[in-house]
Amino acid sequence: MYRFLLSRQWVILTLVSLVLIPVMVELGFWQMHRHERRVTQNELIADNLAARPVPVTELTSPGHTVPRADYWRHVTATGRYDTAHEVVVRRRTDNDERVGVHVLTPLVLADGRAVLVNRGWVPAAADQTAYPAVPPAPKGEVTVTGRLMADETTGASGIKDLSGLPPRQIMLIDSAQQAEGLGRPVLGGYLQQTAPEPAGGTPELIAEPDHDSIGAHMAYAVQWWLFAAAVPVGWVVLVRREKRDRASGAGGPAAQETPATAGATAGATAGATAG
Repeated sequence: MYRFLLSRQWVILTLVSLVLIPVMVELGFWQMHRHERRVTQNELIADNLAARPVPVTELTSPGHTVPRADYWRHVTATGRYDTAHEVVVRRRTDNDERVGVHVLTPLVLADGRAVLVNRGWVPAAADQTAYPAVPPAPKGEVTVTGRLMADETTGASGIKDLSGLPPRQIMLIDSAQQAEGLGRPVLGGYLQQTAPEPAGGTPELIAEPDHDSIGAHMAYAVQWWLFAAAVPVGWVVLVRREKRDRASGAGGPAAQETPATAGATAGATAGATAG
């Protein structure tokens, strides 16, 4: 009755179905894990943004790698800006997705060490080789509040660290790299300035990271699991249809002939063959 399942087409179909089920189940778990990571990150961002600001030297030091647990922590730093070593970070977008640059200015602390401060976004120059118009940093001693961030890498950001760039232009924020040009110790990581507000609203301060949306990962996970459940159901439906079609074909006019009719037909066929 089900001998057709041993045919080449049905064997291939069955094997494909058996492969698809675990693959779809695994894809569902992959999306679920992405959902869980997004929820965990949102909680971390919210907690760190709400935490009381602390001096930057309590969380980082020269050569220190900022751990994820400290990302977005509000920190304070007091010192004087070293505008002679200010650089811009290319291909960065503002809060409206316009492409420009970020302004990165070292802030020299009282002990001689420096911390990099991302003062915000400005438009890029029309000529990509020219240094853009950057509002001057405040003079004298200033106290800056900002979100602590880790040094950027190509692996984490997806941004390639290009060589041969115009003077004072970089692709990635790297405290160790900047320390070489400064000739002084630089604290690991950098600050995204949140206060004080710059005069005239420029550079444009970087907005808080999104920590409300969770994306559609859980919905995608459910969809994959539904697809996995639909495969065996679809296979059974196809088997039943094939069986019904074959049974219908076997019970057609040829199968409904009476013995006499079958004999007459056979005789006529034999006669025609003999003639």
